[in-house]
Amino acid sequence: MMEFLQPKGWKQPKGYANGVAAEGRMVFTGGMIGWNAEEVFESRDFAGQAEQTLRNIVAVLAEAGARPDHIVRLTWYVTDKQAYLASLRDLGAAYKQIIGRHFPAMAVVQVVALVEDDAMVEIEATAVVPPADQ
Repeated sequence: MMEFLQPKGWKQPKGYANGVAAEGRMVFTGGMIGWNAEEVFESRDFAGQAEQTLRNIVAVLAEAGARPDHIVRLTWYVTDKQAYLASLRDLGAAYKQIIGRHFPAMAVVQVVALVEDDAMVEIEATAVVPPADQ
């Protein structure tokens, strides 16, 4: 059970929700980055790393029986705001392919660096698996 929170009179956000209320089993990921299961970066561009990061999130959520449509919040940490903005078209296509047309509450924050030097993006996810899906 998930409810997207949109205050009356507010402009509809594009690509995210202002808030989400959910009931069920909570699942949290650590900060996922854009390397593969062998901890190797296959991409050196922002969109490619973000795509792999989203795939990593889906894989971890699946371990708890959670699906992409159970995600209630994503927090993105990016090392280059301009690279993020320049990649929006490719990023949107990858997001829709992996997550679908499900847009939870999101925040994007530019940081000075990530612990892995080659990482350009790190994303934390929170999902809530409704009782009916448990």
